[in-house]
Amino acid sequence: ISRTSIEVTTLIQKVTQALKSSGIPIDGFYTEEVREGGRRTGFDVVTLSGKRGPLSRVSSDSSTSRREYRVGQYVVDLVSFEQLVLPMLRNVNHGSSAEKKICVIDEIGKMELFSQAFIQAVRQTLTGSETVVLGTIPIPKGKPLDLVEEIRSRKDVKVFNVSKENRNSILQDILAAVESCRK
Repeated sequence: ISRTSIEVTTLIQKVTQALKSSGIPIDGFYTEEVREGGRRTGFDVVTLSGKRGPLSRVSSDSSTSRREYRVGQYVVDLVSFEQLVLPMLRNVNHGSSAEKKICVIDEIGKMELFSQAFIQAVRQTLTGSETVVLGTIPIPKGKPLDLVEEIRSRKDVKVFNVSKENRNSILQDILAAVESCRK
């Protein structure tokens, strides 16, 4: 799924709920805005098992230390991100079950791609035969992100472009696509 905005996370949550209620094994994470006093101060990672931690926060100063990972005004908390996401991705890759599991990855974007371990884990998950990945990638603008373009051009990937107009009607199409991938 190609994302234009945070509304895509709401769509992912609806898809996740529908799949969960059908009893399909599902794990993964989504990113959620953090707001204080009406303004966005960062993003959190929320796993489907209910764990939460910071992905990024607005930086209060403009000086950048060499070890800081930044996207615009946000400083990325790589340690927190990796602690939450990597064990889940490795677990999804190593479980053996009779039916295909679904792994939700919202999103594969600039902030997340500072993590080399995450890039590796996503590649492994995509090549694993027992997992269907439901992921979100950014709509291309500016410098292409290698992993995002690699995913976009894979033969076994179906990309849905989510817009304001189709975000409500596209839910059934995504569910149908996920179901067909599990067969």
